Amino acid sequence: MSKVNQQTTAESHALVTYDTHPDQYAHWKLSVDGPVATLSMDVNEDKGIRPGYKLKLNSYDLGVDIELYDALNRIRFEHPQVKCVVFTSAKERMFCSGANIYMLGLSGHAWKVNFCKFTNETRNGIEDSSRNNGLKFLAAVNGTVAGGGYELALACNEILMVDDRSSTVSLPEVPLLGVLPGTGGLTRVIDKRKVRRDLADVFCSTTEGVRADRAREWKLVDHIAKPQQFADALAERTAELVADSSRPDSAQGIVLSPLERTSDESGLRYRHVDVAIDRAARTATITVHSPTGDQPKDLEGIHAAGTNWWPLAMARELDDAILMLRSNELDVGTWILKTRGDLAAVEQMDALLIRRRGDWFVKETMGFIRRTFARLEVSSRTLFAIIDAGSCFGGTLFELALAADRSYMLATEDEEEQKPEIATSMLNFGAYPVVNQLTRLQNRFCGEGGPVEAVFNQCGERFDAASAMKLGLVTFAPDELDWDDEIRVAIEERASLSPDALTGMEANLRFAGGETMETRVFGRLSAWQNWIFNRPNAVGEQGALRVFGAGSKPKFDWERV
Repeated sequence: MSKVNQQTTAESHALVTYDTHPDQYAHWKLSVDGPVATLSMDVNEDKGIRPGYKLKLNSYDLGVDIELYDALNRIRFEHPQVKCVVFTSAKERMFCSGANIYMLGLSGHAWKVNFCKFTNETRNGIEDSSRNNGLKFLAAVNGTVAGGGYELALACNEILMVDDRSSTVSLPEVPLLGVLPGTGGLTRVIDKRKVRRDLADVFCSTTEGVRADRAREWKLVDHIAKPQQFADALAERTAELVADSSRPDSAQGIVLSPLERTSDESGLRYRHVDVAIDRAARTATITVHSPTGDQPKDLEGIHAAGTNWWPLAMARELDDAILMLRSNELDVGTWILKTRGDLAAVEQMDALLIRRRGDWFVKETMGFIRRTFARLEVSSRTLFAIIDAGSCFGGTLFELALAADRSYMLATEDEEEQKPEIATSMLNFGAYPVVNQLTRLQNRFCGEGGPVEAVFNQCGERFDAASAMKLGLVTFAPDELDWDDEIRVAIEERASLSPDALTGMEANLRFAGGETMETRVFGRLSAWQNWIFNRPNAVGEQGALRVFGAGSKPKFDWERV
């Protein structure tokens, strides 16, 4: 099972890892029958990721969601013929009771927020696969569903609920725990399901929830069925979603081999990604390397390479590095993004991705890259991109620089030195949208068309520091004399600022333009949920999270702030 190893970090916390395998699942059962995959939730109450609580009533913790994330990726890559994923429960009359309350009560603030963030990212990934890759999802709610369990159902294309006169659906966090429904619950109820505001207010402030008939009337679920007709209704809805999918009818899957990762006190090392941690400076330097050696040119070679194909291997490694840093290096608040290698090799790989993007495996690989870049941006860490000699920020990898809060590009006139250059490709103009559904170039220029058009008109060209500054593609371009000092001072100054203030500032600045469901989810998670999780009404000695299940009522400070 995905685990907490006994290896320790400098902060003496158990190391959280995110890699697992179906043979090691303790909480989910994955079965595949032609175009339909079924993920049955069957949580082992004695297998929490940390000691001190039992995962009763199909409640979940981070370990349960790590398995879910792994299972979804295996469906995407190992079972390309799957067109519809059905979520259901192996428990009698209980679909999922949500995040384990005792786990939340025992956990520190950072653990709770990281847990909520990863949970939301996994559900966003479900919606991303449906929107972009044709994979459909159906929640077969065969019992009571509450809190985060309902949020999992909300992420699906459709919700089918059993009408057994006893099962209910609820988001009880406000009245029971003094916190928000994971933030994704509130947002999806009104933004996605279009539940009327007054009805949503009633729904989110009651503990008992509503039964199937009212749930359908209020648009909280799509379909209901009596227990005797539930199997037939499930088959009917599954067939409809299968027919609506664009996934291939038959294709050979790509087995997701284990990640090759080594770690020690100095950082993390993968085949294409390195992470160097400086705990004294509270920085992590994340270096992504370009493709090397002969790369496959045709689909047969790409499929044969499988998880060794550079775009997928790089994305999996970067994704894992982001998660490892977020969970295990809480004091490391500045991530320095670098690239190393051959810019031409990156440009050639982008051309290949564009040429072959109609293939299911290439499309799924680009989806993995898209979701990984989105995870980077919603991480509550400062992002600085350093574009110096040996860099290869082109096309897909240039997205890393565009994701950064600031970028520094070395300006040099020395003809004997390798002059840093950046380049764009067509993939910078729609393949990897930000969570606000703009491209990173549109996001950078706050939706103004002129600057983006100027870059588009020179798509495929290379830019030195002066040209990049003129186009607005980098923040600063120091020369050799000022380079070291300017970078050092910038990093030191950033590290001296309040991490709480930076989290709020970055979350507000990173996503321009109109709100989307995703920006609302993460904006709330970064600000409101952060604040609420720190308040004594939730986590004080007599706070709702602390006294839940103890037989006493919480004591609130009644001041409205």
